[in-house]
Amino acid sequence: MTVRTVLFVCTQNAGRSQMAAGFLNQLGGGEIVATSAGTEPADALYPVVIAAMLEQGVDLREAEPAAVSLEAIAAADLVITLGADLRGLVSGSHFADWDFPSSADSRLAQVRPTRDAIRDRVVALLAELKVPAAA
Repeated sequence: MTVRTVLFVCTQNAGRSQMAAGFLNQLGGGEIVATSAGTEPADALYPVVIAAMLEQGVDLREAEPAAVSLEAIAAADLVITLGADLRGLVSGSHFADWDFPSSADSRLAQVRPTRDAIRDRVVALLAELKVPAAA
């Protein structure tokens, strides 16, 4: 399967899925487009997530949580959940689940390891898809 669009889904779309999409868009070199959504979107991204991503050169200050839709799931080549339960909505080979802790109520020092692990997972995904990670 050729993957050109990835949808990352977490619960509030205020942390993990936003970080994953931000890294994939930064590192994918335009060959892959990432979006993110949540099953119960928050009002805004967690400020600590914005700060942690700015440290990595990814600016999420304009990002806003969005609700996941069946249309977005169907349009994505690959759907990756990060703590969201989409059983019954997605199945088959275009679905994966990544297990990372929520960033809700976390301090920057607690978010950094999750951020770095998500970045590593995105780099591994790019390698699996045979897309060179941009510098």
